[in-house]
Amino acid sequence: MDRLVNTAQAEAWNGYEGEQWARSQDRWDAVNDGFNQPLLDAAGIADTDYVLDVGCGAGRTTRLAARRANRGNALGLDLSGPMLEKARDSALREGVENISFVQGDAQVHAFDAEGFDAVISRYGVTFFADPVAAFANLHRALRSGGQLAFICAAEAEANEWLEALASLEGILPLGGFGRPGGPGMFSLTDPDRIRTLVTAGGFAEVDVQRIAVPGKWGADAADAAAFLLGSGPGRHLLSQVGPQQQTQARQALTATLRRHEADGAVWLRSSSWLVTAVRGGAAQH
Repeated sequence: MDRLVNTAQAEAWNGYEGEQWARSQDRWDAVNDGFNQPLLDAAGIADTDYVLDVGCGAGRTTRLAARRANRGNALGLDLSGPMLEKARDSALREGVENISFVQGDAQVHAFDAEGFDAVISRYGVTFFADPVAAFANLHRALRSGGQLAFICAAEAEANEWLEALASLEGILPLGGFGRPGGPGMFSLTDPDRIRTLVTAGGFAEVDVQRIAVPGKWGADAADAAAFLLGSGPGRHLLSQVGPQQQTQARQALTATLRRHEADGAVWLRSSSWLVTAVRGGAAQH
């Protein structure tokens, strides 16, 4: 990995969190794949484009971008070694050749100036420790008129998986779980804050639109509950209580999720912001 400043997130995504996402990537893609087409359409990727995927994780969106830019190239950047290993294996298995992956910190990574036609991200930009520095660095990496497009989570109460976890209040110490704050999944829930940060990074024509899509969280309620509570946040919550409360939490969450069973799966709606912007003038510092 090159120079690193976002050390806390690097530690998390090279530990249990990154390993769990890498092991369960097909499941996380089933949760989030509904956002892929709106994201890639908004990026306006042409067949000769060079595309940067920020916080690419296990590379699902990077591979999709590479297929659109079939005479260009897609580069995936992420802090997580375990997820990038999965990304490289998946690209090789699927025969996607115009693609590469780099372990690095988007806030300080030495991108080639104006080396990309589009920058995309599916949730990766929410983990910046210094969003303005990161967006300014991405701004420098884009060619003049290049497109930025990213997906980030909207307010917690608009996401049904958070509603399901909220039903465990009194069993697990939820505290401020799901509230805005950063860096983390809910660091960019406020559209005004998004516009301020992206504009401060040098971008122009910032647009924020809500998109809500259903995601598949499991084969049935028990399976989905085990997946949710086995994720990084779920595991953290369970670790703070004893075995009796852990069992109670699993039972209660399974009961809550049963109402979301349909067509042989558990479907929960996720609500996110689709943000687009173009490379404006010089980045601010």
